[in-house]
Amino acid sequence: MSYQFKILSNHNLDTVIPLVFELNNGKVALSLLQSRFEEMKTQNYECAVIIYNEKPIGVCGLWFCTRHYAGRSVELDHVYIKPEYRNNGLGKSFMDWVNNYVKEKGCNSIELNTYVQNYPSHKFYYNEGFEIWGYHFYKNI
Repeated sequence: MSYQFKILSNHNLDTVIPLVFELNNGKVALSLLQSRFEEMKTQNYECAVIIYNEKPIGVCGLWFCTRHYAGRSVELDHVYIKPEYRNNGLGKSFMDWVNNYVKEKGCNSIELNTYVQNYPSHKFYYNEGFEIWGYHFYKNI
């Protein structure tokens, strides 16, 4: 299989909304995702994708910032590969590509959050060299 990894241009962000909808099990309405992605275009956000047969089958949001404890950093967000494309090394290849891309952009650290009950992702990220440094707290206001 021939996969392509690339950064999606802002005017094509809508093509990944169905993947993010799948990731969230439909808990966030498509219309709300569309408006949020529209707003994200104006922030320090980029979107990496996996393309197969001219369709996105994987996505990884990249939020760039400088953190006092980590320096130039990127936070991975909504990392998702369609289930039928998992468990064949594609995720590792994608993370390798993302690592190289963010290094070229001057980042010296990568952070991410993953849901507590998503055990397969924990194993994957451990294998990719990530460490747990704390808890992510959330409050809806």
